[in-house]
Parts: sequence; C-alpha cells; structure tokens
Amino acid sequence: MSTVEGNAQDEDTKRKHDEELKFKATVRRNKWLGFWAAELLGLEPEATEEYVSSLIAAELEDDGEEEVFRIIRTDFNTKRIDKTDEEIRDAMVNLYDAAVIEIKEVAAEAKALGFKPKPQEQEEAEEDS
Repeated sequence: MSTVEGNAQDEDTKRKHDEELKFKATVRRNKWLGFWAAELLGLEPEATEEYVSSLIAAELEDDGEEEVFRIIRTDFNTKRIDKTDEEIRDAMVNLYDAAVIEIKEVAAEAKALGFKPKPQEQEEAEEDS
C-alpha cells in the first residue's frame, strides 16, 4: 500500500469516527435537553420520557437541530416558560459540548481497561486496514 493510499484510509477512518461521535453526541445532547425542557415544562415522568424520545426523533428530520429548537421554543411559548432563544440555543451548545466530553472520557476509560471491540467492529476495522 502506498503512502497516499494509507493517508486516504486514515482520513476516511477519521471521518467515520468524527461522524459517529457527532451522531452519538447529538443523541445524548437531545436526551439531556429533553430532560431539561421537560423539567421546566413540569412534565410527569412518563410524559418526560415521551418528550425526550420525540426530541431524539426530531433530530432525524430534514431540519434536525432547528426542528429540535422549534419544538422546545413552541412548548416554552405555550406554557409561558421565560427562556429566550439565546438561552435555549446556549443550552443546546453546552449540552452538546458536555456530551462530546463524556463520550471521549468513556472511550478513554474503556481503552485503558483493555476494552476490545465487538467482533463486527473488529471485522470493520480490519476491512478498513
């Protein structure tokens, strides 16, 4: 394998890793965001779980993050929750950043403990080599 091919493979592996991290962090952010918003909305536990699920699913829509924001903004307006657009967006950014940090810390701990990928993940890694 040439150096150019190796660099291309490394870049592809990094891109896949970055996409996976972004996806996991976004799901985790929406979960935490849902619990934050549900508490402010005064939702009961069962309704909270449904609300959190709806925000996670909303991310899969065409507008993704904007759809999540619109849902929260609309719900806060309906219940007259005193939060500005900036406060909601700040919560979204801060929770995303916290999710990335947590995911990286868990991955580092797993690696330090000698965690081995599942066979399917190992096969994918070998295919990428």
